[in-house]
Amino acid sequence: MDNISTEMLFAILGILIILSAYFSGSETGIMSLNRYRLRHLEKQDHQGAKRVSKLLERPDRLIGLILIGNNLVNIAASAIATIIGLRLFGDMGVLIATIALTLVVLIFSEVTPKTLAALYPEKIAFPSSIILSFLLKLLFPFVVAVNWITNGLLLLIGVSSEQRVHHSLSSEELRTVVNDSGAMLPERDQNMLVGILDLEKVTVEDIMIPRNELVGIDINEDWKKIQKQLAQSNHTRVLLYRDNMDDVVGYIHLRDALKLLFKNQFTKTTLIRAIKELYFIPEGTTLNVQLLKFQHAKERLGLVVDEYGDIQGLVTLEDILEEVVGDFTTTMTPTTSEEVNAQPDGSYLVDGSATVRDINKEMAWNFPTSGPKTLNGLIIEYLEDIPEANLSVRIAGYPLEIVDVSDNMIKTVRILPELYVENDKEK
Repeated sequence: MDNISTEMLFAILGILIILSAYFSGSETGIMSLNRYRLRHLEKQDHQGAKRVSKLLERPDRLIGLILIGNNLVNIAASAIATIIGLRLFGDMGVLIATIALTLVVLIFSEVTPKTLAALYPEKIAFPSSIILSFLLKLLFPFVVAVNWITNGLLLLIGVSSEQRVHHSLSSEELRTVVNDSGAMLPERDQNMLVGILDLEKVTVEDIMIPRNELVGIDINEDWKKIQKQLAQSNHTRVLLYRDNMDDVVGYIHLRDALKLLFKNQFTKTTLIRAIKELYFIPEGTTLNVQLLKFQHAKERLGLVVDEYGDIQGLVTLEDILEEVVGDFTTTMTPTTSEEVNAQPDGSYLVDGSATVRDINKEMAWNFPTSGPKTLNGLIIEYLEDIPEANLSVRIAGYPLEIVDVSDNMIKTVRILPELYVENDKEK
């Protein structure tokens, strides 16, 4: 080293710092790549993506190669910086060289290249993979030897080098990816994808028409009254029962009734013969499971029953599809926006029978959904009593005023979300 000029040592030191920056940036760039985009580019025959994918098949060897190169150049740079320090500053040169090299490596070989690689991983990883692939072949025996030693140490603590990280996403992670897609996906498409993911969390009780709201026709009624009810029905499939809804016998499709009418065979007897058998759904069934069951059974509606066989409500195929694509314009049932009425003072009058989940979805509120399904049930469970009108209560931070109570049910509730926001800011 005595024969090498100080200027030459500075030049070598600069080259080593650049090499250190290369190894640091390459490591961050490759590890920061989006694995799913990488697979997509690989399928598109992108050569850089193919090289990186091959390197990532054995991440232990890739990391070993990068760290070998990085530590080698850093140690060499430290030795050369020490020599330069001794030449320029004598015995104090060791301390000065250590401090100066630490700052230079930290700024130019670590923080700057790694930040750049994290921001533009593809621009860094794909070109650098050419050099890394060459170095891996050149230093393969040395890399394997180092990996063999490190893998042996890992085995001592119960970690196998053959274990691979499977880049699979949970439904919650997929939901985050969809929500963070921004302008890449229209908002409607994002809502549909999130709706599909939500099918496994939502049960039939969350979307069913509750039993007390079911509409049907009593087949023991006068024939003329039955005809009138069929003619005025808002639904193509009509439930038929005897005396009360607890004794449902089936349903009739209006198309079948029209066929009988055109054949001049439209009587109570022929109507009863045309009744279709009902399909029953156990409570607690998730929507993704029920959608498949509807498909396999070739059914479009079913009655939700509890463990005792009692009817809890009605679910249709359209109800499940609306959870994905949103409400159909042809629906005859009231939507949440019709159950939530904005008032001039900023409050909202909400129907007590509105489901908590639909209210949250429509208004972006955060009422708890793990308990009762309706706003009426939520308030009654919270108070543990049927309240009187003009009572105020705060649930999940939202101030509620009970406006109307009748028939042992809360009919109308006033919600003041502005006070919730103010209270949240104070916290």
